[in-house]
Amino acid sequence: MKVKTANTPKIEPCRVLLIDDEASFTRMVKLNLEASGKYAVRVVNESLMAQQVANEFKPEIILLDVVMPEADGGDVAVQLRQHPITQDTPIIFVSAMVSRKESGSGFYESGGEHFLAKPVSTELLSSSIDSVLAKRV
Repeated sequence: MKVKTANTPKIEPCRVLLIDDEASFTRMVKLNLEASGKYAVRVVNESLMAQQVANEFKPEIILLDVVMPEADGGDVAVQLRQHPITQDTPIIFVSAMVSRKESGSGFYESGGEHFLAKPVSTELLSSSIDSVLAKRV
């Protein structure tokens, strides 16, 4: 058993911004990722609010749905990359447009972008986040 001492630094959870119009999906992802203790998740269900929330939350990584009603993931990504606070924040696109059969493991890179196929398990989501962030160090 590891005893926490006063000198042991507290490890801050990774700030994850999840932008997806499906409230049931975002609730499940938030609960599952935060249950691990590794992540603090902020949810945006309206794509037009993404930049405002990102500016306040300052995420370390963004999970972004591709198909949304107000503005699609591509439009949101362009906006995020044009803002100084989020221009270098990695984005993982999460989409039901690509099946696991088509994508292999469910996580893949194409044209320098990272993609996850829906549905996605918490384990794959967590390992994908860790993999993308590890490449930045």
